[in-house]
Amino acid sequence: MIRPSVQESFSRYAACIEACNACAAACLKCAAACLEEPDVRKMTRCIALDMDCAGICALASSYMLRNSEFAALVCEDCAEVCKWCKEECEHHDSWHCQECAKACAACMDACLKMTA
Repeated sequence: MIRPSVQESFSRYAACIEACNACAAACLKCAAACLEEPDVRKMTRCIALDMDCAGICALASSYMLRNSEFAALVCEDCAEVCKWCKEECEHHDSWHCQECAKACAACMDACLKMTA
């Protein structure tokens, strides 16, 4: 099987790359804002998931950008981490958690399309 060129792959992956980058940014913003919450202890799981999600989103984006043969596998894992992060953020009423949950949902959907 002949793999598509990087340019062809970028066109195919463009929406997912954009969703992954937006999610990584939202997660980092959420983690930073969680650290400023009055009761940081209750935000520890949210912060940890934000950091994990930001990391795997950046990784998925890089795999797609370089047309890695493992991009779909990383996207599958990224969708799973986004699901967990989204669910955690939905438990919190803060604006940053709600924004993060939306970005995670969009990224999860985009990554699942890459694995289909």
